Amino acid sequence: MGGGVRLREKQSLFARLLARLLLRMEMDEGVEYTLGEVERRETATHGHTRSLHKKRLAVDVHLFIGGEYQSSTEAHKPYGEWWEAQHELCRWGGRFNDGNHYSLAHEGMR
Repeated sequence: MGGGVRLREKQSLFARLLARLLLRMEMDEGVEYTLGEVERRETATHGHTRSLHKKRLAVDVHLFIGGEYQSSTEAHKPYGEWWEAQHELCRWGGRFNDGNHYSLAHEGMR
């Protein structure tokens, strides 16, 4: 699934992969999560003008371990590396100082 794939197809792939990521997180005892920025409106003025959140190809996962919010990229590392291994288009924000960001590459965006 490379550059010629339609956006809607990537959105479906992203949704399937996200479900797997969340199930993977649940396998670890004491891990919980909430979701943020699953879809950002095209008219939103905050954030990047070119955002995968606006394309429904990115999510911010808020990670809690033992009930404590984990703000560090390091806490997301095992999940981020797992995410990257799922598909050639999977990108993890830990590679660009945004540890809770999980996305699919699209039109040069990560």
